[in-house]
Formats: sequence, structure tokens, C-alpha cells
Amino acid sequence: MSHRLARVVSILGHPLVWLPTAALLVAAHRGAEPAQLSALALGLGAIAAGVMGYSRWQVRRERWRHVDASGRGERRSLNRFLLLLFAVATLATWAWAPQREFALGLALSAALVAAAILAARWCKLSLHVAFAMYAAVLLAQLSWPACAAAVAFTIAVGWSRLALDRHAPRDLIAGAIAGLLAGLAFWRLLPAVAG
Repeated sequence: MSHRLARVVSILGHPLVWLPTAALLVAAHRGAEPAQLSALALGLGAIAAGVMGYSRWQVRRERWRHVDASGRGERRSLNRFLLLLFAVATLATWAWAPQREFALGLALSAALVAAAILAARWCKLSLHVAFAMYAAVLLAQLSWPACAAAVAFTIAVGWSRLALDRHAPRDLIAGAIAGLLAGLAFWRLLPAVAG
């Protein structure tokens, strides 16, 4: 039962699920028009489809054992792909979307992946926890109770990654710190980007 619950929490807290949900909630709260929300949802869906397609392709080629990319070489390959994908998405969004805050969010997502790549020598930084904490800080825009609930969910995501034997405690702490810094950077840089 505990293992099954951990898998459910891990899936719900997956960066391709939780961060887009938070981004859409924040955009709606900030008054985005329905067309803007649709464009954001489509863009985030395209990123998710790209990541899942790449992961399945690697499994099909027998370079990975599972789409979860748990092996060291698998993570390195996935993180490089994610960094490229987020960089391209950032540039495209900056060039064509009128809302520069979306480009900022993508750039900081790329920064989280870069942090995981740079930290790989010392720890397996949990991107699940990093993106969950990033989303939690973004949700402070809605309300402090929403942010607190999201932080509690981030803790649950961390527990799930431990229960599934995907990370050690230091990986979760590193992820939480990286996500917190990305979220704070978003709110700090937003006035200059959106202004």
C-alpha cells in the first residue's frame, strides 16, 4: 500500500504534471485571457510530449531500461535533452509570446536542469522536488495558504522519491533549495521582464 501511494504521489508530483498545473493557475490568477491560457497549455503540453517521446525513444533503442531514467547515464542524457528543450522553448517564447513571464519561467526551468547537471558529481539532485518547490513558490501569487499546501505537497513528493528508492535525503534537500531559489528568482526578476 505504501509503495503504491508513493507511486501515485510521485506521478502527481512529476515535473511534467505539477509545474504546468501551477503555471496555469498562476497565469489564470494574473488575468491571462482564455486564448493565452490555451496557448500556454499547448506549449507546456508540447514540452511534455517531447520529453515523453524522447524517453520512449531511448527505451525503444534499449539505451534506457525504463522511461524514468534512473541510471546515471540515463539521467545525464535526459538532463541534456531537457536543457536543450527548455532553452529552445525559452527562446521561442521570448521571441513570439507577448507574455515574457512565460519565457522567464522556462528559463528558470532550464536553470534547474543545469543545476542538476552541475550537481551530478556530488548528488542526484531531485528534479521532482526541485520543480515541486518551484511550483510552490510560484503559487504564493495565489495565496499563502496555497503556497503552504504546495510546500506540504513538495514534502510528500520528497517522501515518495525516498520510498521508491530513487533518491537519498541530500538529493531531496538539494532539489528543494534549487526549486526555492528558482521560485524566488522568478518573483525577483518578473518586474524587469514583464515591465
